[in-house]
Amino acid sequence: MIVNHERLGDLFKTLVQVDSVSKKEGPISKTLQEIFESLGAEVLIDGAGPRVGSDTGNLIARFRGTAADVGPLLLNAHMDTVQPGEGVKVLFSDGTFTSDGTTILGADDKSALAVIIETIKILQDKRLPYGPLEVVVTVCEEVGLLGAKNLDYSLIKARYGYSLDATDVEGIVTRAPAANHIQFKVHGRDAHAGAAPEKGINAIHLASRAISEIRVGCIDEETTANIGLIEGGKATNIVPCLVMVAGEVRSHSPEKLDQETQKIVQSFERQISNYKKAFPSDDGLPRLETTVRQDFSVLKVPEDHLIVTLAKEAASSLGRKMKTKTSGGGSDANIFFSHGIITGVLGTGMKDMHTVRESIRLDDMVKSVELLLEIIQLHAKSAV
Repeated sequence: MIVNHERLGDLFKTLVQVDSVSKKEGPISKTLQEIFESLGAEVLIDGAGPRVGSDTGNLIARFRGTAADVGPLLLNAHMDTVQPGEGVKVLFSDGTFTSDGTTILGADDKSALAVIIETIKILQDKRLPYGPLEVVVTVCEEVGLLGAKNLDYSLIKARYGYSLDATDVEGIVTRAPAANHIQFKVHGRDAHAGAAPEKGINAIHLASRAISEIRVGCIDEETTANIGLIEGGKATNIVPCLVMVAGEVRSHSPEKLDQETQKIVQSFERQISNYKKAFPSDDGLPRLETTVRQDFSVLKVPEDHLIVTLAKEAASSLGRKMKTKTSGGGSDANIFFSHGIITGVLGTGMKDMHTVRESIRLDDMVKSVELLLEIIQLHAKSAV
């Protein structure tokens, strides 16, 4: 077999046992820099770190390749993990990696890092053809795709490529939604809840009435909405004067994204307006502060794009299937796409991400390496 199973497994175990929770990626960045430089890459660290509050920036590793007549191919993963992700202890049984149950495993996304590194080692060891590669490893992906959003794109020449940040090793995500983050601050008036409740304006009650009008969950086959945070109040005997409510809308349709976002905003505005009409006051209360921020834009890769046809041809060469998939989540690929870098998302086999039950089979990582190897060799022959 061309893939060195033991080397791949050992590399994965090494990577997941280097702590790298979001904003504390310095140690894993140093480890990766040493690995990529040992493979002959030109390694750069951009200036995103201070902007996102991390102790390091995004890592870009450039490989010249052996086929200079093709455009550079982007390979992406992220180096940060969620909590609890410190002090990971790896177990391996029946071909499957898990943690000891007290932390996450970190296969999201260190399985991708192991796959990319093993792939490059094989290309070099076996002297296989490959074009220029730009490996972009981002920070702070798990806390809002911050690394990709603050990446120095002047350092990136690739116009297409792959992000390895999904589960299915026989699928490529070509469609993912755009998302809006919405936050409201409802300002009411405090008062003693027993002695003089009529002097107060209950901010939590106003917000709850607005929330009761909002549709959440699946709005249609393209659109979802959620209210995920409510914070407010000081004590049960105080009429609350402030509450913060935060939620999101996601949609594959920019028009529907705007429409559903506006419906939620209008629900809050309506409750404030109705209260003011019913109970006029001289202090301008109740009052609403609204913030709408786009978390990420839509990913929509054409079915006939090179990255899709390469993935399908590579899978076919390996006797496998490769289906295009639609995701409900966002990834670095969404951000790259908005910068004109057409990026599909490949899987590594990781399961139950963001939980202490996270796992990955070594065989699935091997399959991911085999697919990526085939893609890169086909790309070297494509002469784009």
